[in-house]
Amino acid sequence: MLEELQRRNLSQITTRIYLRSVEEFAQYFKTPPDRLGLEHVRQYQAHLFTDRKLGAVSVAQQLSALRFFFLKVLKRPWLADDMPVPKRPIRLPEILSPEEVERLIQSAASPLHRIWLLILYAAGIRREELVQLKIGDIDSDRMLISVRQGKGKKDRNVMLSPRLLQELRDYWRSANPKPKSYLFPSKAAHGNADLPMTAKSVWDAVQQAATRAGLDKRVHPHTLRHCFATHLLESGADLRTIQLLLGHADLKTTSRYLHLSERHLRAAASPLDSLTLAKAPKNDRHQN
Repeated sequence: MLEELQRRNLSQITTRIYLRSVEEFAQYFKTPPDRLGLEHVRQYQAHLFTDRKLGAVSVAQQLSALRFFFLKVLKRPWLADDMPVPKRPIRLPEILSPEEVERLIQSAASPLHRIWLLILYAAGIRREELVQLKIGDIDSDRMLISVRQGKGKKDRNVMLSPRLLQELRDYWRSANPKPKSYLFPSKAAHGNADLPMTAKSVWDAVQQAATRAGLDKRVHPHTLRHCFATHLLESGADLRTIQLLLGHADLKTTSRYLHLSERHLRAAASPLDSLTLAKAPKNDRHQN
Protein backbone atom coordinates (compact mmCIF):
# COMPACT_ATOMS: atom_id res chain seq x y z
CA MET A 1 0.00 0.00 0.00
CA LEU A 2 2.86 2.36 0.80
CA GLU A 3 4.28 1.79 -2.69
CA GLU A 4 0.91 2.60 -4.29
CA LEU A 5 0.69 5.82 -2.25
CA GLN A 6 4.24 6.81 -3.17
CA ARG A 7 3.65 6.12 -6.86
CA ARG A 8 0.88 8.72 -6.81
CA ASN A 9 3.14 11.22 -5.01
CA LEU A 10 0.55 11.80 -2.29
CA SER A 11 1.51 14.00 0.63
CA GLN A 12 3.18 12.61 3.72
CA ILE A 13 0.13 13.55 5.78
CA THR A 14 -2.26 11.68 3.46
CA THR A 15 0.09 8.67 3.39
CA ARG A 16 0.32 8.57 7.17
CA ILE A 17 -3.46 8.90 7.64
CA TYR A 18 -4.29 6.21 5.05
CA LEU A 19 -1.84 3.69 6.46
CA ARG A 20 -3.02 4.27 10.01
CA SER A 21 -6.67 3.94 8.96
CA VAL A 22 -6.11 0.54 7.36
CA GLU A 23 -4.05 -0.57 10.36
CA GLU A 24 -6.86 0.37 12.77
CA PHE A 25 -9.39 -1.43 10.53
CA ALA A 26 -7.33 -4.62 10.72
CA GLN A 27 -6.78 -4.30 14.47
CA TYR A 28 -10.51 -3.93 15.11
CA PHE A 29 -11.22 -7.32 13.51
CA LYS A 30 -7.87 -8.82 14.63
CA THR A 31 -7.42 -10.04 11.05
CA PRO A 32 -5.02 -9.11 8.21
CA PRO A 33 -6.85 -6.49 6.13
CA ASP A 34 -6.57 -8.43 2.85
CA ARG A 35 -8.76 -11.15 4.41
CA LEU A 36 -11.56 -8.71 5.16
CA GLY A 37 -14.35 -7.68 2.83
CA LEU A 38 -16.92 -4.97 2.22
CA GLU A 39 -19.26 -6.36 4.87
CA HIS A 40 -16.50 -5.77 7.41
CA VAL A 41 -16.15 -2.21 6.11
CA ARG A 42 -19.88 -1.62 6.70
CA GLN A 43 -19.61 -2.97 10.25
CA TYR A 44 -16.53 -0.85 10.85
CA GLN A 45 -18.26 2.29 9.60
CA ALA A 46 -21.07 1.76 12.11
CA HIS A 47 -18.46 1.17 14.83
CA LEU A 48 -16.75 4.47 14.02
CA PHE A 49 -20.01 6.37 14.42
CA THR A 50 -21.62 4.54 17.36
CA ASP A 51 -18.66 3.39 19.48
CA ARG A 52 -15.81 5.77 18.68
CA LYS A 53 -18.19 8.72 18.23
CA LEU A 54 -16.23 10.08 15.28
CA GLY A 55 -17.63 12.93 13.20
CA ALA A 56 -18.69 12.61 9.58
CA VAL A 57 -15.46 14.17 8.28
CA SER A 58 -13.27 11.69 10.18
CA VAL A 59 -15.37 8.70 9.09
CA ALA A 60 -15.29 9.84 5.47
CA GLN A 61 -11.50 10.07 5.72
CA GLN A 62 -11.30 6.51 7.04
CA LEU A 63 -13.55 5.27 4.22
CA SER A 64 -11.36 7.03 1.64
CA ALA A 65 -8.36 5.13 2.99
CA LEU A 66 -10.18 1.79 2.87
CA ARG A 67 -11.49 2.54 -0.62
CA PHE A 68 -7.91 3.19 -1.78
CA PHE A 69 -6.77 -0.06 -0.15
CA PHE A 70 -9.46 -2.21 -1.77
CA LEU A 71 -9.35 -0.58 -5.22
CA LYS A 72 -5.67 0.23 -5.74
CA VAL A 73 -3.87 -2.33 -3.57
CA LEU A 74 -6.13 -5.40 -3.54
CA LYS A 75 -7.66 -4.63 -6.97
CA ARG A 76 -11.10 -5.52 -5.64
CA PRO A 77 -14.38 -3.81 -6.53
CA TRP A 78 -15.76 -1.07 -4.31
CA LEU A 79 -19.53 -0.69 -4.69
CA ALA A 80 -20.27 2.99 -4.14
CA ASP A 81 -23.99 2.36 -3.61
CA ASP A 82 -23.22 0.00 -0.73
CA MET A 83 -20.72 2.43 0.82
CA PRO A 84 -22.51 5.74 1.16
CA VAL A 85 -20.25 8.65 2.06
CA PRO A 86 -21.36 10.18 5.37
CA LYS A 87 -23.06 13.52 4.93
CA ARG A 88 -20.69 16.18 6.19
CA PRO A 89 -22.12 18.98 8.30
CA ILE A 90 -21.45 22.46 6.97
CA ARG A 91 -20.07 24.59 9.78
CA LEU A 92 -18.63 28.06 9.62
CA PRO A 93 -15.17 28.37 11.19
CA GLU A 94 -14.58 30.35 14.36
CA ILE A 95 -13.32 33.86 13.67
CA LEU A 96 -11.44 36.17 16.01
CA SER A 97 -11.86 39.92 15.91
CA PRO A 98 -8.72 41.98 15.19
CA GLU A 99 -8.61 42.83 18.91
CA GLU A 100 -8.72 39.13 19.82
CA VAL A 101 -5.94 38.37 17.32
CA GLU A 102 -3.85 41.08 18.95
CA ARG A 103 -4.47 39.56 22.39
CA LEU A 104 -3.50 36.14 21.06
CA ILE A 105 -0.22 37.35 19.58
CA GLN A 106 0.65 39.38 22.67
CA SER A 107 0.08 36.24 24.78
CA ALA A 108 2.65 34.12 22.93
CA ALA A 109 4.78 32.17 25.40
CA SER A 110 8.10 33.08 23.73
CA PRO A 111 9.52 35.29 20.94
CA LEU A 112 9.69 32.19 18.73
CA HIS A 113 6.00 31.42 19.29
CA ARG A 114 5.20 35.07 18.62
CA ILE A 115 6.84 35.02 15.18
CA TRP A 116 4.94 31.84 14.30
CA LEU A 117 1.61 33.48 15.19
CA LEU A 118 2.56 36.60 13.25
CA ILE A 119 3.33 34.62 10.09
CA LEU A 120 0.15 32.54 10.31
CA TYR A 121 -1.98 35.69 10.56
CA ALA A 122 0.01 37.99 8.25
CA ALA A 123 0.31 35.50 5.38
CA GLY A 124 -2.62 33.11 5.91
CA ILE A 125 -0.46 30.03 5.43
CA ARG A 126 -1.12 26.59 6.91
CA ARG A 127 0.99 25.30 9.80
CA GLU A 128 2.43 22.55 7.57
CA GLU A 129 3.51 25.28 5.13
CA LEU A 130 4.96 27.37 7.96
CA VAL A 131 7.30 24.62 9.16
CA GLN A 132 8.60 24.06 5.61
CA LEU A 133 9.58 27.71 5.06
CA LYS A 134 13.21 28.18 4.12
CA ILE A 135 15.40 31.26 4.41
CA GLY A 136 15.31 31.78 0.64
CA ASP A 137 11.50 31.82 0.63
CA ILE A 138 11.52 35.30 2.21
CA ASP A 139 11.91 37.76 -0.68
CA SER A 140 12.37 41.21 0.81
CA ASP A 141 13.01 42.79 -2.61
CA ARG A 142 9.62 41.80 -4.01
CA MET A 143 7.99 41.70 -0.56
CA LEU A 144 6.75 38.15 -1.09
CA ILE A 145 6.83 34.86 0.76
CA SER A 146 7.11 31.79 -1.45
CA VAL A 147 5.11 28.78 -0.32
CA ARG A 148 6.71 25.72 -1.90
CA GLN A 149 4.60 22.66 -2.62
CA GLY A 150 1.73 23.57 -0.31
CA LYS A 151 -1.48 21.57 -0.10
CA GLY A 152 -2.14 19.81 -3.38
CA LYS A 153 1.58 20.00 -4.30
CA LYS A 154 1.14 23.60 -5.50
CA ASP A 155 3.48 26.58 -5.25
CA ARG A 156 2.13 30.06 -4.55
CA ASN A 157 3.26 33.48 -3.37
CA VAL A 158 1.75 35.49 -0.52
CA MET A 159 2.41 39.05 0.56
CA LEU A 160 5.22 39.91 2.92
CA SER A 161 4.01 42.58 5.30
CA PRO A 162 6.60 45.32 6.07
CA ARG A 163 5.80 44.84 9.73
CA LEU A 164 6.30 41.09 9.47
CA LEU A 165 9.59 41.66 7.63
CA GLN A 166 10.84 43.75 10.55
CA GLU A 167 9.75 41.06 13.02
CA LEU A 168 11.56 38.42 10.94
CA ARG A 169 14.73 40.52 10.96
CA ASP A 170 14.49 40.82 14.73
CA TYR A 171 14.06 37.05 14.95
CA TRP A 172 17.11 36.51 12.72
CA ARG A 173 19.30 38.82 14.80
CA SER A 174 18.40 37.01 18.02
CA ALA A 175 18.56 33.45 16.60
CA ASN A 176 21.48 31.45 18.00
CA PRO A 177 22.60 29.37 16.23
CA LYS A 178 21.51 30.86 12.92
CA PRO A 179 19.24 28.66 10.76
CA LYS A 180 21.05 26.99 7.86
CA SER A 181 18.23 26.14 5.50
CA TYR A 182 14.84 25.95 7.19
CA LEU A 183 13.72 29.21 8.73
CA PHE A 184 12.61 27.36 11.86
CA PRO A 185 14.84 24.29 12.24
CA SER A 186 14.12 21.45 14.62
CA LYS A 187 15.95 21.71 17.92
CA ALA A 188 15.72 17.93 18.26
CA ALA A 189 17.79 17.28 15.14
CA HIS A 190 21.09 15.52 15.85
CA GLY A 191 24.47 16.50 14.47
CA ASN A 192 24.38 18.30 11.15
CA ALA A 193 20.85 17.16 10.33
CA ASP A 194 18.87 20.03 8.83
CA LEU A 195 15.25 19.31 9.64
CA PRO A 196 12.25 21.59 10.13
CA MET A 197 10.37 21.83 13.38
CA THR A 198 7.22 19.75 13.73
CA ALA A 199 3.77 21.10 12.88
CA LYS A 200 2.61 19.96 16.32
CA SER A 201 4.94 22.54 17.87
CA VAL A 202 2.94 25.26 16.10
CA TRP A 203 -0.33 23.72 17.25
CA ASP A 204 0.86 23.71 20.87
CA ALA A 205 2.10 27.30 20.61
CA VAL A 206 -1.30 28.55 19.45
CA GLN A 207 -3.12 26.57 22.15
CA GLN A 208 -0.87 27.99 24.86
CA ALA A 209 -1.32 31.55 23.59
CA ALA A 210 -5.12 31.15 23.45
CA THR A 211 -5.18 29.92 27.04
CA ARG A 212 -2.93 32.76 28.23
CA ALA A 213 -5.10 35.28 26.35
CA GLY A 214 -8.24 33.97 28.04
CA LEU A 215 -10.08 33.43 24.75
CA ASP A 216 -13.26 31.40 25.15
CA LYS A 217 -13.38 30.51 21.44
CA ARG A 218 -11.90 27.34 20.00
CA VAL A 219 -8.57 28.49 18.57
CA HIS A 220 -6.03 26.51 16.53
CA PRO A 221 -3.44 27.45 13.85
CA HIS A 222 -6.02 27.29 11.03
CA THR A 223 -8.12 29.84 12.91
CA LEU A 224 -5.53 32.49 12.03
CA ARG A 225 -5.79 31.51 8.35
CA HIS A 226 -9.57 32.03 8.55
CA CYS A 227 -9.01 35.38 10.27
CA PHE A 228 -6.53 36.41 7.56
CA ALA A 229 -9.11 35.76 4.81
CA THR A 230 -12.07 37.27 6.65
CA HIS A 231 -10.24 40.42 7.73
CA LEU A 232 -8.89 40.88 4.18
CA LEU A 233 -12.44 40.63 2.83
CA GLU A 234 -13.69 43.13 5.38
CA SER A 235 -10.95 45.57 4.40
CA GLY A 236 -12.07 45.51 0.75
CA ALA A 237 -10.00 42.75 -0.91
CA ASP A 238 -11.84 40.83 -3.65
CA LEU A 239 -12.56 37.12 -3.45
CA ARG A 240 -10.37 36.21 -6.43
CA THR A 241 -7.29 37.79 -4.79
CA ILE A 242 -8.02 35.99 -1.53
CA GLN A 243 -8.46 32.72 -3.43
CA LEU A 244 -4.97 33.07 -4.94
CA LEU A 245 -3.42 33.97 -1.59
CA LEU A 246 -5.00 30.98 0.13
CA GLY A 247 -4.23 28.59 -2.73
CA HIS A 248 -7.83 27.43 -3.15
CA ALA A 249 -8.54 25.54 -6.37
CA ASP A 250 -12.23 26.51 -6.36
CA LEU A 251 -13.66 29.97 -5.73
CA LYS A 252 -16.60 28.30 -3.97
CA THR A 253 -14.26 27.33 -1.14
CA THR A 254 -13.19 30.96 -0.72
CA SER A 255 -16.74 32.31 -0.97
CA ARG A 256 -17.65 30.91 2.43
CA TYR A 257 -15.81 33.87 3.94
CA LEU A 258 -18.68 36.03 2.69
CA HIS A 259 -20.73 34.39 5.46
CA LEU A 260 -18.14 35.48 8.00
CA SER A 261 -17.49 39.05 6.90
CA GLU A 262 -19.27 41.61 9.08
CA ARG A 263 -19.01 44.23 6.33
CA HIS A 264 -20.87 42.03 3.83
CA LEU A 265 -23.46 40.92 6.37
CA ARG A 266 -24.20 44.49 7.39
CA ALA A 267 -24.45 45.62 3.77
CA ALA A 268 -27.70 43.69 3.39
CA ALA A 269 -30.63 45.20 5.26
CA SER A 270 -33.19 42.93 6.85
CA PRO A 271 -36.58 43.05 5.05
CA LEU A 272 -38.12 43.85 8.43
CA ASP A 273 -36.60 47.35 8.23
CA SER A 274 -38.71 48.17 5.14
CA LEU A 275 -42.05 47.51 6.87
CA THR A 276 -44.16 50.30 8.28
CA LEU A 277 -45.46 48.95 11.55
CA ALA A 278 -47.35 50.63 14.30
CA LYS A 279 -45.87 50.38 17.74
CA ALA A 280 -46.99 47.39 19.74
CA PRO A 281 -49.82 48.24 22.15
CA LYS A 282 -48.82 48.60 25.78
CA ASN A 283 -49.59 45.63 28.00
CA ASP A 284 -52.88 45.92 29.81
CA ARG A 285 -52.62 44.21 33.17
CA HIS A 286 -56.38 43.63 33.19
CA GLN A 287 -56.14 41.88 29.82
CA ASN A 288 -56.04 38.06 29.79
